[in-house]
Amino acid sequence: MNFLKTVDAKLFHTEIPAKPMGKYAHFITIRVTESYPLFQTDGELNKARVRAGIQSKETISRLALFKRKQSTPERLTGRELLRNYQIGDWEKCDYNVDFSKTTPDCILYGFAIGDSGSEKSKVVVDTAYSITPFDDSHLNFTLNAPFENGTMSRQGEVTSRINSQDHILPQVFFPSIVTLKDPTEAGFLYVFNNILRTRHYGAQTTRTGRVRNELIGVVFADGEIVSNLLWTQKIYDLMSSAKPKPQINPPDPLDEDEVRTAATRAIIELMAQEYISHTDLIDESFTPLLNEVKSITSDETKLKAMLNQANAESSAYAKKYVLKQAEKGKKGKKAAVTEPV
Repeated sequence: MNFLKTVDAKLFHTEIPAKPMGKYAHFITIRVTESYPLFQTDGELNKARVRAGIQSKETISRLALFKRKQSTPERLTGRELLRNYQIGDWEKCDYNVDFSKTTPDCILYGFAIGDSGSEKSKVVVDTAYSITPFDDSHLNFTLNAPFENGTMSRQGEVTSRINSQDHILPQVFFPSIVTLKDPTEAGFLYVFNNILRTRHYGAQTTRTGRVRNELIGVVFADGEIVSNLLWTQKIYDLMSSAKPKPQINPPDPLDEDEVRTAATRAIIELMAQEYISHTDLIDESFTPLLNEVKSITSDETKLKAMLNQANAESSAYAKKYVLKQAEKGKKGKKAAVTEPV
């Protein structure tokens, strides 16, 4: 079943291959904070000391959005849809506890269940970095837990339930490239939809962590493309050297239109330096594809058809390659245990 008319079918596989076949779909994404999210490890915001730009040689600290903090919310979004429409082995799947091994989530995003089998992720996400420096991208807040009357004291006793926490500011931008290896058309749409739908990232996602994903393009290639860090550094160069005045003016937040323009120009210039074969759908050439994808994901009938197709492909792949290997592993382990000394 074909869903897309704006993309050449030759860019997709008709079924999920067992071995890497050299087809890549890169989702060119800018993640924009819209509240006060927490991307942290061990109680502190994640950050990295790196060069500011390619041309700008000074060293700065940047906020870091680690790869699992990006991929986990997106795959959970996909799993939620599979459960909602009761597609595939949705009842058997319990994230990080018991994977069904057959759903699009398991096959595309991977899993590992000890001796019961594993599957390497076909969705590659790397650490993303803030365009603006760490010092201009976060703020420390004091947190408290008041009593029922709304105050911090009761019957003369003052509570000690008070703490402080660094939060990332709104309108902080994280350029991020999400790569899908050897996509089928349905698998491509499944990952695309997960990126578009996911709205919360980081810790405490029920109360904060609002992030919007702005896709500015898709690059189809026969290899991997530039890193998130290099793309971010290129954007920083363009914005800090903009005329008639620089577009990075701390503590003021970046203008989203200026970020989008700089990010688009940066990825186009960086792709022109690549040594791989690639088909770029960026900015205006990306709009027809984006509109077509939205027409599919916003229509329940088309969405269910896409999810069913993605599940059929992943189930066929699992039956052919994953489940057989897992069964062989169990038999081999049993034989090793019962073999006489």
